[in-house]
Amino acid sequence: MCLICGWIYDEQTGDPEHGIPPGTAWRDVPLNWTCPECGARKEDFEMVQI
Repeated sequence: MCLICGWIYDEQTGDPEHGIPPGTAWRDVPLNWTCPECGARKEDFEMVQI
């Protein structure tokens, strides 16, 4: 979950509009990827249990 805006990355959905295909594990998301909602960096995300 993005600590800035609350957007949640879903591994099943990915972020295809930004080059992350569905099924991409969080650990495999590149460090230079940014939140599609607010532009926060990957390091600004925290794992949450859903």
